[in-house]
Amino acid sequence: MQKATVTELKQELIATGNLKDYGTDTVTLVLSISDHRHRAKVRFYRYPSFKPAWAAVARQLAETPQKSWVRLEAVQSTQELPRETFEKRLAATFRMNYWRYGVSFDKDFKTALLEMESNGQAFFRPSKEHRIGKNRSGSWVDYDRVEPYLKKREGQLPVDIRQTSSVWVFTTAGVFTDGEKIWRLSEREDCGKGIRVVSDEQTELRDAIFHGETFLVNQLKDNGKFVYGYFPARQKVLSNYNVVRHFSSLYALLEAIPFTNRTDDYKKVKAAIQWGLENATIEKEGTIFINDNGELKLGGQALLMLTLSKYQDVTKDDTFMPVLMKAFKGVPFFRQSSGKLIHVLNPDLTVKAAYRIIYYEGEVAFALSRLYELTHDQAVMDLVKQILDYMVANDYGKYHDHWISYAINEALLVFPDNREYMKLGLKNVFIHLKFIEERDTTYPTLLELVDAAVKMTDMIKRSGNEDLMAPYDLVRLRQVLRYRALYEITTGSFLPEIAMYLYNPQKFIGGFYARHDSFRTRIDDCEHFLSGLINYYNYTYRQA
Repeated sequence: MQKATVTELKQELIATGNLKDYGTDTVTLVLSISDHRHRAKVRFYRYPSFKPAWAAVARQLAETPQKSWVRLEAVQSTQELPRETFEKRLAATFRMNYWRYGVSFDKDFKTALLEMESNGQAFFRPSKEHRIGKNRSGSWVDYDRVEPYLKKREGQLPVDIRQTSSVWVFTTAGVFTDGEKIWRLSEREDCGKGIRVVSDEQTELRDAIFHGETFLVNQLKDNGKFVYGYFPARQKVLSNYNVVRHFSSLYALLEAIPFTNRTDDYKKVKAAIQWGLENATIEKEGTIFINDNGELKLGGQALLMLTLSKYQDVTKDDTFMPVLMKAFKGVPFFRQSSGKLIHVLNPDLTVKAAYRIIYYEGEVAFALSRLYELTHDQAVMDLVKQILDYMVANDYGKYHDHWISYAINEALLVFPDNREYMKLGLKNVFIHLKFIEERDTTYPTLLELVDAAVKMTDMIKRSGNEDLMAPYDLVRLRQVLRYRALYEITTGSFLPEIAMYLYNPQKFIGGFYARHDSFRTRIDDCEHFLSGLINYYNYTYRQA
C-alpha cells in the first residue's frame, strides 16, 4: 500500500480519538484486509502505547496491495461481563445479527472477535423458537464454528473459550479504504454502526444504484431465470423460487437500466421475460395468468402487466403487447360484482383465497394505470376507476401501502381533479409517518412509500387542492424522505466494509440485505431498494 495512503489512514484513525484504554494501559488496533475474493483476514495488535501498535500495523499495510479493502479500527470502550450476563444479553437481542459489539473470551484479546467477524459468519445463532419480528432472538454462541476459526487465525488458544468465567465486550472506532478513498466509520449505536459516514450523498446514491443494477442483472442466468437469493453469512444459495418476484425484479431492472444507460442489459431482460412467459404462465379462456406453484395471484397478474408495460415504454419494443392485453383480460376474473377483488384463484379459475395480502389491490391499480398510459384504452381506464373507487369507499388509506401511493400518483395523471383519490393517498402515508421515522431495520418499501407521497403532494399543490394537505406536516415528510434514502444505503447495501466479512465478498457488492435474516439477499430485496433509490435520486437531483 502506498506510503501516502498509510499515512492518511494513521491520521484519520488518530482523529477518531480515545485510542488508549487507560483502565488497562493498552492500545488495541484491529486490522481487517480483504482481496475482494476472500473473507477479510483480521488481526488484533495490543501494545502498551500507540507507537508500537501502529508500527506493527504499518508493516502489514506496507505489504498490502493498494486496491485491497482495508478496515482499521481501535478498540475503545470495553467491559468485563460474567459469562451468564453476556449470554443473557446476547439471547435478549430482539433480532438475530443485531448484537453489535465485539467479544473476547480473554482479557488480552487473543480470542477477540469483531462484531462483523461474528455476524458475517453466523457465529451467533438464533434459537429455534425465534420468529422474526415476533420475539427475542434467543441467540447463542456456536462454539463449534467459533473455535476452529480462532485456532486458524491465532494458533493455540490461551483459554478454553467455552469455559471462561468472563467475556469482554467492546466497541471500536475506525476507518475504511478501498485504496482510493478513505471513509470514517460511524460510531452511532444504530444499524449504521461500523459503516461509512456519508459525506457526498449524491455520489453514494448514484454508486449504490449503479452497483445495484449490476448485481441484479448478474443474477440472471443464461436461460433467463434468476439466482433467487443467498444467505451470505451461511454461504447458502436459496433453492426456492417465486415467479411473481421474477417479474417484479425485472420491472426494477427496467427502472434501473435507463438510469445506468447500460442498454445492452435490455436483451437480458427480454430473455428473462420470455423465460417467465414460457415457464410460469398458463392460458385460460383467452387470458394469460402467472401460475405460481398452482396459484393464480392477483399480484402476479399486476406484476406481469406492470413489467410488460414498462418494457414496452422504455424499449419501444411492442413484442409483448398481445400478451399484455391477454393479461389485462384476466383481471376481471379476480373481481366480484360488488367490486371486491379476489386475491388467489386456482388454475381452473375457482376461488382459492379471497384474501392473501393487502398489496395486491394497489399493485393491480398501479399496473392498470401504467397500461392505460401506454394504450389509452377506455376499458382499462374504466377498470382503474372502478378499483380505485372501491378502495376509497373501503378506506384503503389505512393500509399505508406503497403500491397504493404509486397507483394514486398514476391515477391523478388520468383523473387530476379527483379529491377523493388525493385524500386516500394522503392518509396512506401520513398515518404511518411516525413508524417510518422510527423503524430501525432496513425497510425499502418505506422509502418507496415516501417517494411516491412526496410526488403526490407536489401534484396536489399544482392541481389547486392544497387545502387537503392543511392537516399534514409536509416539511416533516420531506425530511423523512431524505433520512430514509440515506438510511437504506448505510444499513442495507452491501458496501465493501460489510461485504468483506462474508464469503466471496465481491460477489455481493451492489446487493441489498436484511441484517435480521442472516444478511439475506433476494432478488425482491434488490428490487425494492433499487426502485426506492432510483425514484428518490431522480426526483431529488434530476430536476434541472
